Amino acid sequence: MSSASISFPLLGDWSICPSNSFVLFGHTFYWYGVIIACGFLLAVAYCYHRSEEFGIKQDDLIDNLLFAVPLAIIGARVYYVVFYGGYETLWDMVKIWEGGLAIYGGVIAAVITVFVVCRVKKISPLAMLDLVSFGLLIGQCVGRWGNFMNREAYGYETDIFCRMGLTLNGSTIYVHPTFLYESLWNLLGFIGLHTVSQKTVRRFDGQFFLYYVGWYGLGRMWIEGLRTDSLYIGSSGIRVSQLLAAVTCLAAAVAVIAILRSGRCRPEKLWVNRAAAIAAGPAEEEAPAAEPDSGADGADGEPAPAASQEPEDGDPPEGE
Repeated sequence: MSSASISFPLLGDWSICPSNSFVLFGHTFYWYGVIIACGFLLAVAYCYHRSEEFGIKQDDLIDNLLFAVPLAIIGARVYYVVFYGGYETLWDMVKIWEGGLAIYGGVIAAVITVFVVCRVKKISPLAMLDLVSFGLLIGQCVGRWGNFMNREAYGYETDIFCRMGLTLNGSTIYVHPTFLYESLWNLLGFIGLHTVSQKTVRRFDGQFFLYYVGWYGLGRMWIEGLRTDSLYIGSSGIRVSQLLAAVTCLAAAVAVIAILRSGRCRPEKLWVNRAAAIAAGPAEEEAPAAEPDSGADGADGEPAPAASQEPEDGDPPEGE
């Protein structure tokens, strides 16, 4: 289907047939990779801009990305290989350029990497995950359009009003544009999380990350059931990403409620406040008492003697 014409009846009687690659300076580039790279850059720019609000230094954010990004790609590939199966050699498993990535594998690997790097750098991994949750939503929202260019990650045939048409050799099928569903779901999630972060104060580190896990899991649980290219757990008929989405969504909801009801959410525990206290250092010693005003001292610096209490000549004695 990679060369099929794409149409959306809802938008009128027209179709497009974009190439999934282009040539620049004699080299072939694939739109899938370019679109993912654009989503990544947008995500980094957003997180870089807001890092200080979470007590995260921009250098620490970049350090985490340097480790998390390549390991996330490896994790996405490993997840796909494990549940897809059918690979005969190790080299076949490695050939990532032929396709085969799973976003859940990438997220899992990235989260583990963040925990390790943050522990080494002695910063809060939960605060870092709160920050990168925005980036994950941005990256996933934009990145799904790479599936559009490849004519992949679509769903079953349907006559729904927002169906997508794929025409190949004169034959057209209409399917669920599940890549579009997920992109819009992530966009709504980002708008919601951004709005909440601007209008409310975080109660605990990891709160926004749990919101992300719950929101994404809720949407993926529904969308995965519409796809035709799902990964399954063996021959059980259970879609692995749909099951994982349901479990993580429920776990995130329970965790948020339990933590908020625990009564242990205090501002001083937030990493942004702890980091500010660490940066400020120990409280300055109290300043020494101020020197007496020179105008009240004698010429040699000693306090001026008190005025005589004896009455001057001609004055009546005290008490009369």
